[in-house]
Amino acid sequence: MNVSEMRSKTEVELRGELTSLLQEQFNLRMQKGMGQMTNTNELRRVRRDIARVKTVMTEKAGTEKSAVSEKSSGSSAA
Repeated sequence: MNVSEMRSKTEVELRGELTSLLQEQFNLRMQKGMGQMTNTNELRRVRRDIARVKTVMTEKAGTEKSAVSEKSSGSSAA
């Protein structure tokens, strides 16, 4: 999934995506531990997708906080 697609999603959708990626990572780790894993690149891809989702969630949280602080500082100055 592209970062631009992630940025267009809501926070609830991102949390759902993160949950599914964490579940997939768990399943891949179990496959690796049992010696059943055939495509070892999948674990790396999932790990990086998790990092991307968390980064976008942090960006969105930072944007919301800055918007709230701008509103509160703007109203006290007036």
